[in-house]
Amino acid sequence: MWVEVPWIKPGIREKHYPGMKVLKFGGTSVGTVSSLRNLKAIAGSLSEPAIIVVSALGGLTDQLIATADMAAGGNPEYHQRVQEFTARHFHIINEVVPEERREEVKKEVGALLSNLEDIYTGVSLLEDVSDRTLARIVGFGERMSSLIVAAMLGADHHDSLRFVKTERWFDKNIADRELTDRMIRDEFPLPLQRHAVCGGFISRDRDTAEVTNLGRGGSDYTAALIAAALDAESLEIWTDVNGFMTADPRIISDARVIDRMSFIESMELCSFGAKVIYPPTIYPVFHKNIPIRILNTHNPTAPGTLICDNSDTLPDDVRGVSAVKNCSMVSVEGVGTADVPDLNSRTFNSMARHGIRVFLVAQTQSDEVFSFVTDAKDAPKAKAALESEFAPELQQRKVSSIECVDKLAVIAVVRESIKQITGLGDKLVHAMSADGINVLATSDGASETTVAMVVGADDADRAVATAHAVCFGPNEE
Repeated sequence: MWVEVPWIKPGIREKHYPGMKVLKFGGTSVGTVSSLRNLKAIAGSLSEPAIIVVSALGGLTDQLIATADMAAGGNPEYHQRVQEFTARHFHIINEVVPEERREEVKKEVGALLSNLEDIYTGVSLLEDVSDRTLARIVGFGERMSSLIVAAMLGADHHDSLRFVKTERWFDKNIADRELTDRMIRDEFPLPLQRHAVCGGFISRDRDTAEVTNLGRGGSDYTAALIAAALDAESLEIWTDVNGFMTADPRIISDARVIDRMSFIESMELCSFGAKVIYPPTIYPVFHKNIPIRILNTHNPTAPGTLICDNSDTLPDDVRGVSAVKNCSMVSVEGVGTADVPDLNSRTFNSMARHGIRVFLVAQTQSDEVFSFVTDAKDAPKAKAALESEFAPELQQRKVSSIECVDKLAVIAVVRESIKQITGLGDKLVHAMSADGINVLATSDGASETTVAMVVGADDADRAVATAHAVCFGPNEE
């Protein structure tokens, strides 16, 4: 049954399937017997059947990669690693899977581990691990954890390799949304009769059927794709924190949970370094107006953070402060930078053609300098691309130089309609100066959501603390 509900964005009404939830549990939520029992209790408290997306057991993906490197290096101890993987998974099966299902699940998981060991043996013989082979290897974690969780819950198990399809774009695997949406709807006919469990992260290439994946954090994205395709009522991301925080609590001891924020604010915080959820997660559900809740598997009664399109009722204060470290600033200098529209268009088109992400356009002290910030690993490629793009201007001296400055960080202060906070940018820069932090560039005014400052990497944590103090003051609790 479909119902039409009034949505929180004025003038928009969306159809959602009532009671339909998608829950995603990350590695820390499925990594131990205790956390898996919490997962079971959470699933058992639901009033309607849900789709549950799980990551690999905590830490396993890194171990799978390290073992592949070990095998490629000719180290025979990869066999011992596989035995350790087996012992860990079988221990969890013994503790959480009902007795009548244990041997069946051990047989299924054991077959996957045997296949994994065969792949490692092939890697060892070749003394090389290709990207294609590594994609197969890292996908074993979700394939095994989803079998265990499905058996623990008495739920239906669904293999994500059947319905999440990718295509190649700029040497990356991205979801083919149209095909994946259609296959998800075929895989999960509604209404569900009982809980359904699948692994996140894993996928297949739509053209070659090779195993691929959606990248680190891809389990979040899998859950969002499913929620959007099925018009779910909500998406819940269960993790090991109480929600989005006003800053990284490892840096700011009095950081507090953000109760409510908009999609745009969450996307900005994620883009500028917040690690709560994988940034692409937000896009599929944002376009369907499906709210996201960030919840803590280890503290399930905590209210968490609600992300929704409800900016009209959000608090007036800043939502949060985050930082992107290991950045570089690329600058184009010369009289040719005066033609801003042409410069912007050519620069951003060049970066897009080379698959380079631009964090922000930075304002420096000179009118003859155009600067932007990107990931440090992309900076050499960005510089080379611009030297090719502006070769005529360099020859004519309209552009005098294209330079990179490394070892930088971007500090971002986020809130929708942030321009309404008069003088915030100046106040932040003055506070940084008073604390002895050199602000190399700013981005204040171009965005409706973010005021950003570029500082040296060594000053990043101190700059976050300064910005947080300006925006929130001391914690009075």
